[in-house]
Amino acid sequence: MLMGYGTKMDFATGRALDLDKTYENVIKPLFKELNIECFRASDVRHSGVIDVPMYQQIQKADIVIADISTLNANAIYELGVRHALRPHTTIVIAEDKLEYPFDLKHISITSYRHLGEDIGVSEANRIKEKLRELVVAVLADPKTDSPVYTYLPKLQPPGFTAEEIEELKEVAEETETVSTMLTTAAKALSEANYERARKLLTTALDFAPHDSFIRQRLALATYKSGLPSQAEALDAAQEILASLNPAYTHDTETLGLMGAISKRRFELTQRVSELEHAIDYYGRGFILAKDYYNGINLSLLLLKLAITRDKPVDALADIIYAKRIRARTELYCLALMADSFEERSDAVWILLTLAEAKYGDGDMDEFERLVQQAEKLGEGKFERQSFNEQMALLEPVLRYTNAILEKWLS
Repeated sequence: MLMGYGTKMDFATGRALDLDKTYENVIKPLFKELNIECFRASDVRHSGVIDVPMYQQIQKADIVIADISTLNANAIYELGVRHALRPHTTIVIAEDKLEYPFDLKHISITSYRHLGEDIGVSEANRIKEKLRELVVAVLADPKTDSPVYTYLPKLQPPGFTAEEIEELKEVAEETETVSTMLTTAAKALSEANYERARKLLTTALDFAPHDSFIRQRLALATYKSGLPSQAEALDAAQEILASLNPAYTHDTETLGLMGAISKRRFELTQRVSELEHAIDYYGRGFILAKDYYNGINLSLLLLKLAITRDKPVDALADIIYAKRIRARTELYCLALMADSFEERSDAVWILLTLAEAKYGDGDMDEFERLVQQAEKLGEGKFERQSFNEQMALLEPVLRYTNAILEKWLS
């Protein structure tokens, strides 16, 4: 399987896609049912240069599926290597909103649909059956699908020996891989076990030091841990993200994390400059992604900024802008809830965000209803803990800014 792992950004659309969901919910169960050994580069732990075993696998695998969603550079490069080494049994898939580069338009690409970061149950079942048909067909009657072998038909492809197949099985079954570390770390994060998540992600980053998703998850676990102190944890998290160029990045996950770090620094220091940094990060993320996470945080921080203003007119401008951002965030949430909402992995976050927005509007009945609905869906401590922290910040700020607004209107 040629694909990225974890959550990757599709910069053309500003969306984040969790490619692990495709692998875990579609690819692995399909090949288990077909009794075919399935693996990807992140399933192999070893010393030395990662390219050596990776290229061996690309060269010798009986069948390769390449997921080029988000135009992941590694996956596309590896697909090119596969086409250079094997004449057939290569299947290309991609998320359906992908804008294909010109050079890929002549390749047959099977599309599937992500639902937010995740892939819904019904869509997972649909694409799994489609892939089953393709796999069975190409194994039964292989036809040349490589542009290289189309023009150089006398090339002879290699294959795995029996010993190499057994070695791959042992690696997949007996060693902890980057993929399994990420899965375990995600569970630790959902249970608010931030220190365990941090240790796992630190090890994973050692094996994939240039992977932005691992670096982002590590920064999250680090600042959430608050160890050895809150200030030191925030500094460490910012240092982890430094190589992702947060001052100029279009990666909305990085922007959201930097916004959260600056927001927490403001809570510790009460320095307005930190508040302004947080507003900048969340604001850029909201413009790029048009999402509920950056929106609801931006609205809160604008209210906080209003409190620091010396001039009433500046405070009023911040309050009105915060209300407009909150209204747009509500619309984004409602739009997501109208589209296969029950299958979304982020359904709890959407409900809690909408609940916070309704609280800001003073609609307490709707606030209580949405919180209760979220509690029925929620499985981990992380969501509710983060929500409680957010509400503890919002309540006093909202009382103060509502008083400013009422005074002005009167």
